[in-house]
Order: sequence, then C-alpha cells, then structure tokens
Amino acid sequence: MPEPFDWEILHRPSALAMVRGQLGFSWMVLSGRLAQLTDEQYFWQPSREALTVVRRRDGSRFRLLGSGEWVAQWPNEPDHRGPRTIAWLIAHLTEMFFERWEWTFGESRQGRADITLHGNARDAVAWLTHWVDAWQESIAGLSEEQLMTVGLSQATELDASEPFGHVALRLNRELIHHGSEIMTLQDLYATAA
Repeated sequence: MPEPFDWEILHRPSALAMVRGQLGFSWMVLSGRLAQLTDEQYFWQPSREALTVVRRRDGSRFRLLGSGEWVAQWPNEPDHRGPRTIAWLIAHLTEMFFERWEWTFGESRQGRADITLHGNARDAVAWLTHWVDAWQESIAGLSEEQLMTVGLSQATELDASEPFGHVALRLNRELIHHGSEIMTLQDLYATAA
C-alpha cells in the first residue's frame, strides 16, 4: 500500500511544495491502480504492433533497452507513434526515474540501458515503486535554492543545462502522461475482456 498523500503540502506556498504535491498526488492515483495490475493486463497488446517488454531472445526488429533477460522494445525513430503495452509504459517510467535519480542523487555511473526490467506485473510495479519512492524522498530533501540549481541533474544534456525544477516537472509530466495511458489501457482491457 502506498504512503498516504500529504494533503498539507498543497497549502505550502513554495515551488518545491508545488513540484512535490503534483508528483505525490499523481503517484498516489497511479499506484492505486497499479496495485490491482494483473500479468494479463501488463502484457495485453492493444494491437499486434504494440511495443512491449520481451525476453531478450525475442527482441525482434526493435532496439532493446534493459540489462537482463527481460528488455523493452525501443523504437528506432524518435517520433514512433505505435501503440504500447502497460509493460512497456512501466518499463519506460522505471528507466526514466532510475536514470534521473542515478545522475542527480546517485553515483552517476549507470544509465537507462542498465535498468533491470521484469516479466511480470508484481515485480515491475515493485521496481517502479522503488524508483519513484527514491525520487520523491530525494526531492523532499532539496532546498528551494537547489530546485533552481542549473545542472543539478546530469542525466542528459538538457537536464544539465536547465534549472533542476524543470527536470522535476518534466518527470511529473511523464508520470501523469504515461500514467493516464496505463489507466486507459486497463480500462480498455476490462472492456475487451
């Protein structure tokens, strides 16, 4: 069960409180839905062309992201508009939070290609939860000044060139965006079933 949301944060007049409030509330909503995620929903493909998480040996025509037996199919073109599975969306969110944490608060050694992915919903959700929780805890330890520090995160060239608040808000936006896709796919799966 996720930690209860700190509703008091919504009354704190600071940029850091706004970042944390948006992240915490969005994660509370998504993690509530993920708590009920089944393996069938996790791997359900809205079409045969949907990007997903596969065993490395079954990687097919896509680039592969991940360091272990399970990898995410990664599109070759940056504006690939094909459908994705919940497994893929969870893998993408996990690698984003992992990489940003590693290059902001961690040892700055590993990147998205080093992420471990999972072939079942329970472990994938637990791993995503681990990295979102680590990110939230680290964000909570920042000062307002650090939130405005240019280059606090070194994960990407863009991260290194902007105030850290923009990095944090971008991850919030990704969580909201992909979380909405996950919940929509859960609803479509229930309708299709």
